[in-house]
Amino acid sequence: MAAPLVDTPHVQASTTYTEAREGAAAYLQSRLTARAPITDEEFEVPIIDGSPSFSGTLAERQSVAKQIRKACTTSGFFYITNHGVPRTARDGILQQAERFMHELRSEQKEKLHTKRKTKEVFNFSYEAAMDKSGGDGKYVNLDGTTENGNLWPKEEDLHGFYDAVKEYYGAVLGLARHLFRLFALSLNLKETYFDPMITHPGGIARLLYYPPPKSSPPPIPSSSSEEQIGLGAHSDYECFTLLLSSSVPGLEILKPSGHWHIASPPPEAFIVNVADFLMRWTNGMYKSTVHRVVNRGTEARYSVPFFFSVNYDTLVETLPTCLAEGEESKWKPIRAGEYILERLNATTKDGVGFYGNSNIADRA
Repeated sequence: MAAPLVDTPHVQASTTYTEAREGAAAYLQSRLTARAPITDEEFEVPIIDGSPSFSGTLAERQSVAKQIRKACTTSGFFYITNHGVPRTARDGILQQAERFMHELRSEQKEKLHTKRKTKEVFNFSYEAAMDKSGGDGKYVNLDGTTENGNLWPKEEDLHGFYDAVKEYYGAVLGLARHLFRLFALSLNLKETYFDPMITHPGGIARLLYYPPPKSSPPPIPSSSSEEQIGLGAHSDYECFTLLLSSSVPGLEILKPSGHWHIASPPPEAFIVNVADFLMRWTNGMYKSTVHRVVNRGTEARYSVPFFFSVNYDTLVETLPTCLAEGEESKWKPIRAGEYILERLNATTKDGVGFYGNSNIADRA
């Protein structure tokens, strides 16, 4: 647990704790119990071409931001193509996920930590050495410590693993910072509004392995019960998530009606979804949509989610551009790092384990 915050006129540690434990649970429950007459008429997961956003023309970047805004106010998800992350880095990280899961012996993995039964996970978080900008030297872990919490396989055990992870992490971190500028434009803010908040950001990534199911997963029912739709369902904690996955489908998105949508990204694309901080910043205008992962195929599934947060000492409170005159915020201000830590603590109260970083807890 991080040290309690000193009370300020803006935020108290007790507020962050309550919001992370009770508020998040209440939001998830409200989504899982949504029923007709809510329809899915406006629900879509659009494909957004990112290439114009790398132009020197503000108008072209704004055109991409406009598409992002529409996606974030409807489904909370979109696919982005032409994103600038090299194919070598993307193929390389998926290859490392497979190598980690199958080439390391059990005793080598145990030196890095433990594992779950339903999937295997390797976690790693921000290091200045993986940040192409070099960082600002102010990064701290979620628990308030400053030492490098990442645990890496020995080079002789998994040759080239760290170098491939570093290449991918640096590229996807650059994309995340680029996207944050587009999010700023989408919210009628200065393009650089979030820049001071992502100089030493929380960027938790993980290598995930979902083995082929031993039996056929239950089909998605035409009418879902709460028990059926609640299995593994969650929203993400941070600002947004960038998901890279192998060709085996698995991600399912909860539509407003309570039915599941199977995400089928086009080749070369990342799946991007809004997480809790952007929902809170926008007073609920951007949707932190509930989702889950179910391997319905006959092959193993590998994926690499990158959960992008602002600097952990950032105060998250409703943006002025997202409040109408006289409107009040739905959520109280919270500290980014403490909120994430409390969400993780609540998730892992049963002692579930993971590989790779002793400062990160496991989740779907």
